[in-house]
Amino acid sequence: MALPPVLTPEQRAAALAKATTSRRTRALAKSKVREGSITISEILDLATKDEAVAKMRVLELLESIPGLGRIRALAILEKLGISTTRKLQGLGIHQRSALREEFSHSVTTTMSASRGRLIVLSGPGGVGKSTVANALRKSKEFSVSVSATTRQPRASERDGVDYFFISQEEFDRRIAADEFLEWAAFAGARYGTPAAAVEEALSHGRNVLLEIEIEGARQVRAHSSEAILVFLQPPTWEDLVSRLEGRGSDTPERRAQRLELAQTELAAAKEFDIVLVNDEVEKVVDALLSLARTSRS
Repeated sequence: MALPPVLTPEQRAAALAKATTSRRTRALAKSKVREGSITISEILDLATKDEAVAKMRVLELLESIPGLGRIRALAILEKLGISTTRKLQGLGIHQRSALREEFSHSVTTTMSASRGRLIVLSGPGGVGKSTVANALRKSKEFSVSVSATTRQPRASERDGVDYFFISQEEFDRRIAADEFLEWAAFAGARYGTPAAAVEEALSHGRNVLLEIEIEGARQVRAHSSEAILVFLQPPTWEDLVSRLEGRGSDTPERRAQRLELAQTELAAAKEFDIVLVNDEVEKVVDALLSLARTSRS
């Protein structure tokens, strides 16, 4: 492999100054997009004349559009067949045309009041998240988010229905491309929530419920400012202990580990937007339905 060229101090200083100027140019262009003083079509035209703008990633550009956000930007790139690492200078004729068409109307128009709501349900193990989530899904007001996983399907499971079964290599690629809202490893396999599928449901006016662990909820918050994080809390500590100790399949050591973890998880409640006490499943479901309907107005 060829060695990199040896630069003189003057050449290094010039290269650094050029890089700094390029970053400022791209930052200014994105700032104008955020202000609404320049359109996506005009940015694409500018990229044919300005080398610094041409080296901007398409994902960066879309994320600078007011109210669009990373989830929707990723979904648009997937829909248009544009890589998340593609730069403006690398776009083909058809991709440029597709981007112009996508944003030929104002972004505000695409952000209609009919957009669904993303609600993240989390809480300590044993608090009843799955029971609440299953009851909520029966209401037909929430879409079920299908996770991707690297584990092998069981005999009764169908790809695209129970899970998206993908290889370790494909999971790695999606992590690198930031295509998951959240992901985690468990029992030797990895599980992730595809951002594009969630965005598709939301953009069609469907509410989406994610029933995930606390660390996953934190990842979703980092990806999506529109997510509403709901913490499910037991009526009392004694009630949670009773539920955890009632799991007959756990060894005494495993129960002790679960209780220790539950104490840590309960302390995370302050990070969430809303805390609901799971004293009655029906009351919690009604509160979540009311939350989705109220947030829509």
